[in-house]
Amino acid sequence: MTEITLQSIKKDLQKGGFKLTPQREATVKILLENEKDHLSAEEIFMFLKRRNSDIGLATVYRTLEILTQLHVTNKVLFEDGLARYDLHRGKSTHFHHHLLCLKCGEIDEIFEDLLVDIEKDVETRYHFKIKDHRLTFHGICAKCQEEDKKKVGISLDVGNPNG
Repeated sequence: MTEITLQSIKKDLQKGGFKLTPQREATVKILLENEKDHLSAEEIFMFLKRRNSDIGLATVYRTLEILTQLHVTNKVLFEDGLARYDLHRGKSTHFHHHLLCLKCGEIDEIFEDLLVDIEKDVETRYHFKIKDHRLTFHGICAKCQEEDKKKVGISLDVGNPNG
């Protein structure tokens, strides 16, 4: 994985014919500070508002679209219907995979490409040239599983006069 910095993003913007304006810089800083999260444009906007920024929501959307067009960010859609953004890592030609907890909504990432063999099979069998793929596993995260175990243990003990 390649480290993403404000300087590297500035270079990507310049290569794409864009400047790192103060508004874009503020938006990028929010993404960098929250790189483990998958923030929506509205969430980024709220972070900016807390900093007394006068950036409008439309500017945040435009900045995110430029960053996505330049492959600085990835635009991801989950069940909540909001487009969420995360920073594109490394020189990988593929998007990374996600683990989405159906209970708490936590999103974890898998950077290893798990579908290489499947892609080759699809390309051969269907004569289809794959450019990218996106995979999200839906399930229950370890933290929620542990909380569920504790709740079951508590409810079993409550009804047991010897426990």
